[in-house]
Amino acid sequence: MRTIKISTSVLAFALLIGSVTVNSTPRNPVKKATTKAVAVTTLDADPAASTINWTAKKVGGQHTGTVKLTKGSLQVNGKKLVGGNFVMDMTTITDLDITNEEFNKKLTGHLKSEDFFSVEKNPTSTFKITKAAPIAGAKAGEANYTITGDLTIKGITNPITFPATVKVDGANAEASAKVEVDRIKHDIKFRSSMLGTAADKIIDDIFVMDIKLVAGKSKTAKL
Repeated sequence: MRTIKISTSVLAFALLIGSVTVNSTPRNPVKKATTKAVAVTTLDADPAASTINWTAKKVGGQHTGTVKLTKGSLQVNGKKLVGGNFVMDMTTITDLDITNEEFNKKLTGHLKSEDFFSVEKNPTSTFKITKAAPIAGAKAGEANYTITGDLTIKGITNPITFPATVKVDGANAEASAKVEVDRIKHDIKFRSSMLGTAADKIIDDIFVMDIKLVAGKSKTAKL
């Protein structure tokens, strides 16, 4: 009889342990937090409101002009810039500082030639953003993004990085920047210092593009 009592106690203890294990699952398990992804919105650029100006310096002076935007876009995620691109129509390149019509025509014709942008073979130039990084602590009116992207001129693509001022407001966005371009990287070597050009005829290897890209669902909307 004693052996039976011990076996019964062991069985009861085993059943008790099993009962505790079964009931150890929380009655109200904690739900995992979920984050809702914000969709990326592509805003088409307004060519009429966007501008691209250029400045090229040489010994004793400089020239300034414009190039028209064909198309482009800015991609935003909420109020954050995440991408974008634009296309320049190189056939529209103009000079703004030469008032003599004949000399002006001569210069713009030269810029379109093989010495410079080879427009007949390469009628467009493009830029595509590969990274848009916000600048922490940027003050109002100062550059608030570091933009990295691929710039293609004369069919030659090179990466380039520059600061930009970006504004995103609802369905509209604007990005502006002064971009320094090394023309040598795009096979534009006319009168470059690297070719042993006479000192008084050198054209700087760096030219600047002053870009303002305005994009939005409403082409007349302004920030």
